[in-house]
Amino acid sequence: MSSAAPATIDDVEARLRERRYIGDRALATSIYLALKLEKPLFIEGEAGVGKTEAAKVMADVLGARLIRLQCYEGIDLAHAVYEWNYPRQLLHIRLLNESEDRRLAEREQGRVVAEQPRQQG
Repeated sequence: MSSAAPATIDDVEARLRERRYIGDRALATSIYLALKLEKPLFIEGEAGVGKTEAAKVMADVLGARLIRLQCYEGIDLAHAVYEWNYPRQLLHIRLLNESEDRRLAEREQGRVVAEQPRQQG
């Protein structure tokens, strides 16, 4: 398993083929640019077209752990990544408005939003 990032688009294509993944030049280009720019790559498509498999193959190429996020119509980043604690959030806002409770509000701030657990591939 190689953990060095692919150096070129052709290298991405070759590494996909080595792992028996059939991807086109556009996918290889997108993967290459996401790696080069150190940005996430969001892949959309119908069920069964190979989105998860592409992620698994690239995790193998990079020697990385795959964290899979199951998306659905209407989900946004805040709901996908974070679990909001609305009662605490409202309490936090109210406490910020009351000057004597400001220290308590600052202590509670970290409990308003917590990272959502994600599936691991």
